[in-house]
Amino acid sequence: MSVSPQPAMPKSWRVESKPHKFCPGCGHGLVLKCLGEAIDELGIQDRVVFGCDIGCSLLSWDFFNCDSVQTHHGRTTPVMTGIKRANPDLICIAYMGDGGGYAIGVGGIVNAAARNEKVTVILANNTVYAMTGGQMSPCTMPGQKVETAPYGRDPEATGMPTQGPEMIAAITGEGAYVARGTTANLRQLKGYIKKALQTQMEGKGFSFVEALAACPTNWRTNAEKTWAFVEKEMPQYYKVGEKKNPFEVKKEAQQNG
Repeated sequence: MSVSPQPAMPKSWRVESKPHKFCPGCGHGLVLKCLGEAIDELGIQDRVVFGCDIGCSLLSWDFFNCDSVQTHHGRTTPVMTGIKRANPDLICIAYMGDGGGYAIGVGGIVNAAARNEKVTVILANNTVYAMTGGQMSPCTMPGQKVETAPYGRDPEATGMPTQGPEMIAAITGEGAYVARGTTANLRQLKGYIKKALQTQMEGKGFSFVEALAACPTNWRTNAEKTWAFVEKEMPQYYKVGEKKNPFEVKKEAQQNG
């Protein structure tokens, strides 16, 4: 008995994709999926330059069908700033982890934010230096046990975790967009990323989105505990929401006008 061949799928239905290179359960893939969908929905793929940092984020260097560059550790924001200044028509996106953004790369982010550079920074906060084995990062939470703090992070000895979006919201000028999302709410996270990209598209100012993400490999947690940490524990310290929104300011001005 012969089997009839299946009809070819219409081209418009095809979705080009490939598996990511991150560990099972890693939050990076979810953050990048939100970014990719936002780029597609805004129709800006041909204008995007994607820059990624050293660390786990570097595994995204060939994730998208767009121009991309991998930078030295902590230098992604300055590199994307330079590309944007050389060609203002491009949409420049810097992608990194909390180590690359808030430790070795904090100078680049702070100065770009203070100058209100027209670039977009997306930072995955998984509370550890993941690629090197789970050492304490700027975002390791108080009491959280990691390789270099086996008894838990002690704020008396190491300070409190970095509140990145709150810091950036305080130093950016008018027109900047700043938010913290979570991989526990992908629809909301994608919405924040779209607003960040729209901020750059309209030339308003610096845009920054931090995404709370999982690292079960280095947290040494099963699926249930991983999800509980991302969904319940992390937001207790890292408050999810928009910290600065130029679109709301414009809306209020129109209503008051």
